[in-house]
Amino acid sequence: MDSTKPRPLLLDARSQTEYGVSHIETAVCINHLTPDLAELSTVSKDRLIVIYCSVGYRSAKLAQQLDQDGMKCIYNLSGGIFQWANEGRLIFKDEQQTQLVHPYNAIWGKLLKATNHAQEW
Repeated sequence: MDSTKPRPLLLDARSQTEYGVSHIETAVCINHLTPDLAELSTVSKDRLIVIYCSVGYRSAKLAQQLDQDGMKCIYNLSGGIFQWANEGRLIFKDEQQTQLVHPYNAIWGKLLKATNHAQEW
């Protein structure tokens, strides 16, 4: 990886509750229903942005909104945090590594390996 390039801005388009269970390191939680685009006003329109949610639906909707707002380099993380966790990639809660992910609901949670299910929801 080229250390001279800025890291992508990583946006988590899940709820605060889901984000609180775990998230990808450096991700910033943003409300996918009513995103505060003013928060992103200082971000360059050319900045690489990667958005994720549980499986990709909410992040795709947010990506559309950011595209309409003039952002140019937006990517939706394929498979969302469920696939990320299922592949054994690092996720965090309060800066501590974890393997647990909020399953969103009983139906969508079936896409998440049982060993990754957070029980606190």
